[in-house]
Amino acid sequence: MFQTAKALILSLVLLAISPAHAEIAPDVLARNTTNEVMRIVKQDEDIKSGRASKVYALVETKILPHFDFERMTKLAVARNWNDATAEQRQRLVDEFRALLVRTYAASISSVAEYKVDFKPVRVNGGETDVIVNSEVSKPGAPPITIDYRMEKLGDVWKVYDVMVDNVSLVTVYRNSFNSEVRKGGVDGLIQTLAKRNQRK
Repeated sequence: MFQTAKALILSLVLLAISPAHAEIAPDVLARNTTNEVMRIVKQDEDIKSGRASKVYALVETKILPHFDFERMTKLAVARNWNDATAEQRQRLVDEFRALLVRTYAASISSVAEYKVDFKPVRVNGGETDVIVNSEVSKPGAPPITIDYRMEKLGDVWKVYDVMVDNVSLVTVYRNSFNSEVRKGGVDGLIQTLAKRNQRK
Protein backbone atom coordinates (compact mmCIF):
# COMPACT_ATOMS: atom_id res chain seq x y z
CA MET A 1 0.00 0.00 0.00
CA PHE A 2 1.46 3.31 -1.10
CA GLN A 3 1.04 5.29 2.10
CA THR A 4 4.21 7.30 2.56
CA ALA A 5 4.19 11.07 2.82
CA LYS A 6 6.22 11.21 -0.37
CA ALA A 7 3.49 9.32 -2.20
CA LEU A 8 0.84 11.71 -0.94
CA ILE A 9 2.88 14.72 -1.92
CA LEU A 10 3.69 13.23 -5.32
CA SER A 11 -0.03 13.07 -5.94
CA LEU A 12 -0.29 16.80 -5.30
CA VAL A 13 2.53 17.51 -7.70
CA LEU A 14 0.88 15.42 -10.39
CA LEU A 15 -2.31 17.45 -10.12
CA ALA A 16 -0.98 20.93 -10.88
CA ILE A 17 -4.02 22.63 -12.32
CA SER A 18 -3.43 25.55 -14.68
CA PRO A 19 -5.75 28.54 -14.68
CA ALA A 20 -8.27 28.62 -17.51
CA HIS A 21 -10.57 31.33 -18.85
CA ALA A 22 -13.30 28.87 -19.77
CA GLU A 23 -14.64 26.26 -17.43
CA ILE A 24 -13.13 22.83 -18.10
CA ALA A 25 -14.20 19.51 -16.62
CA PRO A 26 -12.02 18.71 -13.59
CA ASP A 27 -10.68 15.43 -15.01
CA VAL A 28 -9.79 17.01 -18.37
CA LEU A 29 -8.10 19.91 -16.61
CA ALA A 30 -6.14 17.54 -14.38
CA ARG A 31 -4.99 15.36 -17.27
CA ASN A 32 -3.95 18.20 -19.55
CA THR A 33 -2.00 20.04 -16.91
CA THR A 34 -0.38 16.95 -15.45
CA ASN A 35 1.06 16.30 -18.90
CA GLU A 36 2.34 19.88 -19.01
CA VAL A 37 4.07 19.67 -15.64
CA MET A 38 5.65 16.34 -16.47
CA ARG A 39 6.90 17.76 -19.77
CA ILE A 40 8.49 20.71 -17.95
CA VAL A 41 10.21 18.44 -15.45
CA LYS A 42 11.53 16.14 -18.17
CA GLN A 43 12.94 19.02 -20.22
CA ASP A 44 14.38 21.19 -17.45
CA GLU A 45 17.73 19.87 -16.26
CA ASP A 46 17.80 22.36 -13.38
CA ILE A 47 14.55 20.98 -12.00
CA LYS A 48 15.66 17.37 -12.48
CA SER A 49 18.87 18.14 -10.60
CA GLY A 50 16.95 19.77 -7.76
CA ARG A 51 17.88 23.44 -8.23
CA ALA A 52 15.79 25.06 -5.52
CA SER A 53 14.90 28.33 -7.27
CA LYS A 54 13.55 26.53 -10.35
CA VAL A 55 11.71 23.89 -8.33
CA TYR A 56 9.99 26.43 -6.10
CA ALA A 57 9.10 28.61 -9.10
CA LEU A 58 7.36 25.64 -10.73
CA VAL A 59 5.55 24.81 -7.49
CA GLU A 60 4.45 28.42 -6.96
CA THR A 61 3.17 28.98 -10.51
CA LYS A 62 1.69 25.62 -11.40
CA ILE A 63 0.48 24.10 -8.14
CA LEU A 64 -0.15 26.35 -5.16
CA PRO A 65 -2.78 28.70 -6.60
CA HIS A 66 -5.05 25.76 -7.31
CA PHE A 67 -5.41 24.20 -3.89
CA ASP A 68 -7.83 25.33 -1.21
CA PHE A 69 -5.31 25.46 1.62
CA GLU A 70 -7.77 27.01 4.05
CA ARG A 71 -10.23 24.15 3.66
CA MET A 72 -7.41 21.59 3.77
CA THR A 73 -6.09 23.11 6.99
CA LYS A 74 -9.55 23.31 8.53
CA LEU A 75 -10.17 19.63 7.77
CA ALA A 76 -6.75 18.63 9.08
CA VAL A 77 -7.08 20.64 12.30
CA ALA A 78 -10.66 19.31 12.67
CA ARG A 79 -12.54 20.28 15.85
CA ASN A 80 -9.59 22.32 17.09
CA TRP A 81 -10.24 24.81 14.28
CA ASN A 82 -13.28 26.13 16.15
CA ASP A 83 -11.12 26.86 19.21
CA ALA A 84 -8.56 28.86 17.23
CA THR A 85 -8.63 32.63 16.93
CA ALA A 86 -8.66 34.31 13.51
CA GLU A 87 -4.93 35.02 13.88
CA GLN A 88 -4.20 31.42 14.87
CA ARG A 89 -6.20 30.12 11.91
CA GLN A 90 -4.20 32.24 9.49
CA ARG A 91 -0.94 31.07 11.05
CA LEU A 92 -2.10 27.46 10.74
CA VAL A 93 -2.95 27.91 7.06
CA ASP A 94 0.38 29.62 6.37
CA GLU A 95 2.46 27.01 8.17
CA PHE A 96 0.55 24.04 6.72
CA ARG A 97 0.95 25.49 3.24
CA ALA A 98 4.67 25.98 3.81
CA LEU A 99 5.01 22.41 5.10
CA LEU A 100 3.39 20.98 1.98
CA VAL A 101 5.48 23.22 -0.27
CA ARG A 102 8.73 22.04 1.30
CA THR A 103 7.71 18.40 1.17
CA TYR A 104 6.52 18.13 -2.41
CA ALA A 105 9.16 20.51 -3.77
CA ALA A 106 11.68 17.93 -2.59
CA SER A 107 9.88 15.22 -4.60
CA ILE A 108 8.99 17.03 -7.80
CA SER A 109 11.94 15.78 -9.83
CA SER A 110 10.59 12.22 -9.59
CA VAL A 111 7.28 13.08 -11.29
CA ALA A 112 8.67 12.36 -14.75
CA GLU A 113 9.18 8.70 -13.85
CA TYR A 114 5.44 8.04 -13.68
CA LYS A 115 2.60 7.45 -16.12
CA VAL A 116 -0.78 8.85 -15.08
CA ASP A 117 -4.17 7.68 -16.32
CA PHE A 118 -7.13 9.85 -15.32
CA LYS A 119 -10.59 8.32 -15.27
CA PRO A 120 -13.54 10.19 -16.85
CA VAL A 121 -15.77 12.14 -14.47
CA ARG A 122 -19.37 13.06 -15.09
CA VAL A 123 -20.27 16.33 -13.41
CA ASN A 124 -24.00 16.82 -13.04
CA GLY A 125 -25.45 20.29 -13.40
CA GLY A 126 -24.90 22.38 -10.29
CA GLU A 127 -22.57 19.83 -8.72
CA THR A 128 -19.71 21.54 -6.87
CA ASP A 129 -17.91 18.62 -5.18
CA VAL A 130 -16.44 15.72 -7.13
CA ILE A 131 -13.83 12.99 -6.90
CA VAL A 132 -11.38 12.61 -9.77
CA ASN A 133 -9.87 9.14 -9.96
CA SER A 134 -6.51 8.28 -11.46
CA GLU A 135 -4.00 5.48 -11.62
CA VAL A 136 -0.28 6.15 -11.43
CA SER A 137 2.33 3.63 -12.50
CA LYS A 138 5.99 3.24 -13.32
CA PRO A 139 8.06 0.29 -14.56
CA GLY A 140 8.78 -2.32 -11.93
CA ALA A 141 6.18 -1.13 -9.42
CA PRO A 142 2.48 -1.90 -8.87
CA PRO A 143 0.02 0.82 -9.93
CA ILE A 144 -1.18 3.36 -7.37
CA THR A 145 -4.74 4.64 -7.21
CA ILE A 146 -5.06 8.35 -6.49
CA ASP A 147 -8.39 10.07 -5.84
CA TYR A 148 -8.66 13.85 -5.77
CA ARG A 149 -11.45 15.52 -3.87
CA MET A 150 -12.20 18.76 -5.66
CA GLU A 151 -14.59 21.62 -5.09
CA LYS A 152 -15.88 24.22 -7.50
CA LEU A 153 -15.38 27.82 -6.39
CA GLY A 154 -17.01 30.05 -8.96
CA ASP A 155 -15.72 28.71 -12.28
CA VAL A 156 -12.57 27.19 -10.78
CA TRP A 157 -12.02 23.67 -9.48
CA LYS A 158 -9.67 23.32 -6.52
CA VAL A 159 -8.27 20.36 -4.63
CA TYR A 160 -8.95 20.05 -0.91
CA ASP A 161 -7.93 16.44 -0.24
CA VAL A 162 -6.05 13.62 -1.92
CA MET A 163 -6.42 9.90 -1.25
CA VAL A 164 -3.57 7.57 -2.23
CA ASP A 165 -4.68 3.92 -2.13
CA ASN A 166 -7.56 5.13 0.07
CA VAL A 167 -5.22 6.98 2.47
CA SER A 168 -6.34 10.59 2.88
CA LEU A 169 -3.74 13.35 3.04
CA VAL A 170 -5.98 15.33 5.37
CA THR A 171 -6.49 12.35 7.69
CA VAL A 172 -2.75 11.62 7.85
CA TYR A 173 -2.08 15.16 9.04
CA ARG A 174 -5.18 15.29 11.26
CA ASN A 175 -3.84 12.47 13.44
CA SER A 176 -0.51 14.21 14.05
CA PHE A 177 -2.11 17.64 14.46
CA ASN A 178 -4.52 16.38 17.12
CA SER A 179 -1.59 14.90 19.01
CA GLU A 180 0.26 18.22 18.96
CA VAL A 181 -2.81 20.14 20.14
CA ARG A 182 -3.29 17.76 23.06
CA LYS A 183 0.30 18.42 24.13
CA GLY A 184 0.51 22.17 23.61
CA GLY A 185 -2.76 23.60 22.41
CA VAL A 186 -3.25 25.36 19.08
CA ASP A 187 -0.17 27.54 19.70
CA GLY A 188 1.85 24.39 20.29
CA LEU A 189 0.78 23.03 16.90
CA ILE A 190 1.71 26.30 15.22
CA GLN A 191 5.13 26.29 16.87
CA THR A 192 5.75 22.68 15.85
CA LEU A 193 4.86 23.41 12.21
CA ALA A 194 7.01 26.56 12.24
CA LYS A 195 10.02 24.60 13.54
CA ARG A 196 9.60 21.97 10.81
CA ASN A 197 9.46 24.68 8.17
CA GLN A 198 12.64 26.31 9.45
CA ARG A 199 14.70 23.16 8.98
CA LYS A 200 17.19 23.21 6.12
